[in-house]
Amino acid sequence: MAPCLLLACSLPMLANAQVQRAGDYLSKMDVDGDGRVSLVEYQDWLGYAFHGMDRDRDGVLSAAEQPGGRGTPLSLAEHRARIAERFARQDTNRDGFLGARELAAPPR
Repeated sequence: MAPCLLLACSLPMLANAQVQRAGDYLSKMDVDGDGRVSLVEYQDWLGYAFHGMDRDRDGVLSAAEQPGGRGTPLSLAEHRARIAERFARQDTNRDGFLGARELAAPPR
């Protein structure tokens, strides 16, 4: 996904979540409360905006559903795969989870 689309998908979710610090990200994303964010938790969190933009609920963002009304159709599976790539870049210690420090650092 184009960086601007990932950002566009993330901004509404971030604004609604009222996140102020890296620890806030962790507490909001960490559904099971284990002090770290798994790939599935990360994908579910960042998938919030995708679902909000998918007006016809078909699991694909058509051009009309994307910012600016244009772009290549994007399936939920493709979106989750791209989020997984971002997760892997942020998982600097390669333990398969993101902690507060990794969440605060921009993806590489």
